[in-house]
Amino acid sequence: MTFIEQIPNELYVLAMSMMPIVELRGAIPLGVSLGFSTLHSTVLSVIGNALIVPVLLAIIEPLFSRMKRLEQLRGFVERLEVRAASKVQNYRKYRLLGLFLLVAVPIPTTGVYTGCIAAVILRIRPRNAAAAIIGGVVAAGAIVFMVTEHILF
Repeated sequence: MTFIEQIPNELYVLAMSMMPIVELRGAIPLGVSLGFSTLHSTVLSVIGNALIVPVLLAIIEPLFSRMKRLEQLRGFVERLEVRAASKVQNYRKYRLLGLFLLVAVPIPTTGVYTGCIAAVILRIRPRNAAAAIIGGVVAAGAIVFMVTEHILF
């Protein structure tokens, strides 16, 4: 048996839920395709997606600052910030509620990564941002669960 074959399927779901863009929207169906119940897959995905939040909130600002110092990466970071800022404009007035809603809507580019970048741009305290973002993760997980179970749509 190879090393890859020894990795529990739960870790695949956890890892997938931490990936940018895919996040729990892709991890829940992955878990179901691996034979987990929708509930089991959702719980694993929410945990994995929530685990990455404090890490992202701690590293985004210092990482962006360092990347901006490099001529080759400055444009990339600035485009990323502009894109996140444009998504944030509709949510700026409501700050924490807006951050929650940004993450809770389970469509591509509105997950944890965008939420953490938005929190940094809006200068929301990390503890408050983490609470709003993790709340959004739970809501997004519930929505994807209901769609997967054909409760919604």
